[in-house]
Amino acid sequence: MPDAVAECAAVTVPCHGERLAGDVVIVRRIAEESRLLCLVSDGLGHGVKANVLAELAAHMAVTYAAAGRDAASSAAAIRRTLPVCRERGLSYATLTIAEVGPDGTVNLSEYGNPTVIRCHGGAANAIHPDHIETGDGPGRDLRLSTLRLELGDRLVLTTDGVTQAGLGLPVGGWGEAGLARFCETSLADEPTADALATAVVAAARQRDGGQAADDISCAVIAWRHPRRLLVVTGAPYDDARDGELARAALEFDGRRAICGGTTADIVARELGFRIANETGPRDPEIPPTASLEGFDLVTEGMITLARTLDLLDGRAPMPARPNGASRLADLLLGSDLITFQVGTRLNAAHQDPSLPLELGIRRTLVRRLAQCLRERHAKTVEIAFV
Repeated sequence: MPDAVAECAAVTVPCHGERLAGDVVIVRRIAEESRLLCLVSDGLGHGVKANVLAELAAHMAVTYAAAGRDAASSAAAIRRTLPVCRERGLSYATLTIAEVGPDGTVNLSEYGNPTVIRCHGGAANAIHPDHIETGDGPGRDLRLSTLRLELGDRLVLTTDGVTQAGLGLPVGGWGEAGLARFCETSLADEPTADALATAVVAAARQRDGGQAADDISCAVIAWRHPRRLLVVTGAPYDDARDGELARAALEFDGRRAICGGTTADIVARELGFRIANETGPRDPEIPPTASLEGFDLVTEGMITLARTLDLLDGRAPMPARPNGASRLADLLLGSDLITFQVGTRLNAAHQDPSLPLELGIRRTLVRRLAQCLRERHAKTVEIAFV
């Protein structure tokens, strides 16, 4: 297991009156090379047109990165490709590319966006570029930097909706210095990447009088100890391995979840523990959870896994009251290295042909969950069939 990993979280709020943000943030993990990519693009203006231009720039960068092209040459090629507004003399989209390697080395390419802030040792400062290539107008130079993250460091990537928040109001524009001071103050609470990104966007919106005067985006990359999660679902094909499954789960170095009543019964029996049903308000659509010594979460199996996939894929909103699926989704999103241990013993309860396909084929459902976690949430996922 690596000593440290890069976590990335992003928050975007569209300009007041717009339903679609002109900012685009894309996070990808290149598993084969253990690289994390974070791309922040700001399309000129607001709404649909700005969004399309920002999407174009960001997805070009993702394509280049997947092909093995370095961030600096990718940003230069994108800068040359994007059209320039005749009236303003500006590129139609800005771009920040951060490539984080497995050892914490970061290659930064910044074009038109505010300077990236590095939080290190309790201080927050703008990163000074190692090299500048002349751009196509003021503020459109290509700034290139390479640095090495240390444990606990954070990088804060924003669009100008953050640094210009409050411009034209009595509070005045926030600026990069103001953003850095805010990040320094926030570090006292040791925020997660998601918490810091959320706080930055909320503070910028507040400076705008509570209504975003521009698209506001913040992405935060944190370099920290990895969080591991084991999800055990399904009984082993050979019941002689029940004890092995239970002991391996209990000895796992990280958080542990069980999805499936039969699976939970096996683990409890083999370990000599007792399952306790959790009380409180119940969701009529999701089976209730239970508790078991040594495990962070115990849920029903197939229905809960299927709804968790809907939540992670954006097909269902998070419920107002936590249930088994939302709690599992939170565990998955809060982990970096996720292992699904999938039993292959047939469960007669799921062989009814009237049940949806997702409920009848556990392996397919877990594979879809793993794909969603890798592609949409930049997680490292392994699946072991037993």
